[in-house]
Amino acid sequence: MLSEIAFYGAIETGFIYGLVAFGIYLSFRVLDFPDLTVDGSFPLGAAVAAVCIMNGWNPWLATLTAIVAGMLAGAVTAFLNVKLGILNLLASILVMTALYSVNLRVMGRPNVALLGEDTILTPWEALPVPYFIVPVILFAIVALAAFAFMWWFMKSEIGLAMRATGANPSMARAQGIATSAMIMLGVAVANGLVGLAGALFAQSQGSADVTMGVGVIVIGLASLIGGEALLTPKTVVRALIGCILGAIVYRLAIALALNADFIGLKAQDLNLITAALVTLAIVLPGMKRKLKLRTRG
Repeated sequence: MLSEIAFYGAIETGFIYGLVAFGIYLSFRVLDFPDLTVDGSFPLGAAVAAVCIMNGWNPWLATLTAIVAGMLAGAVTAFLNVKLGILNLLASILVMTALYSVNLRVMGRPNVALLGEDTILTPWEALPVPYFIVPVILFAIVALAAFAFMWWFMKSEIGLAMRATGANPSMARAQGIATSAMIMLGVAVANGLVGLAGALFAQSQGSADVTMGVGVIVIGLASLIGGEALLTPKTVVRALIGCILGAIVYRLAIALALNADFIGLKAQDLNLITAALVTLAIVLPGMKRKLKLRTRG
């Protein structure tokens, strides 16, 4: 069974990857834009935040800068697609590849340690609660703020235009919507959220590493699809709740699998477990539909 520390650690990481799921929901579900930039913008956010903190910046200002860096990365991907006509998937792969070098440039080395530096968690450590609960409280508040922002954004005039762009670009253009601008803004906001997640992850783990973005897109998709399997996304609110719920359940499932001694799984089996969980999340809705049809029949 899970220890108390492992349980809260999984929830803490779940809130962080919930932000990644928000970004993937915006690009993949709303705009129908398969975006692999997140594998680069996640460590970019971590690198920018870590370097800013090392240079004496306020941790919150460093985190805000990480968001802006992530948005710029997303804007470049969208620019390659809408202005230069490069296929969206290929454009995101190109930017993801370039960001590996950019992240090395930002940090000046493969990783930056934050041990002994003040982070956004530092003031919260004075709370009269166990140390492993502090990140859960703070990241839950950040995730709630991101949820409120996404809800407001999706219901705004720009958000509705963005949803129309993803649903039917031709019809959206016929209605006078600047679909290119909507794609650029949407992909930028999506990667800004991922940059925020990277900044939080670096401050939670005490370091930023150039390889920490490997597989983030898979984790984000697992969270998104898993959340949709658990909570049918009939509305924007349900879809956003599903992102957070899916990320937390995914991390708890990973933690349970790695801590269940009778299964015999180890840390090196993480990718295998991830693939199994994503497969389960993809086939589960279909199985539920078949079961419902059989019940009705």
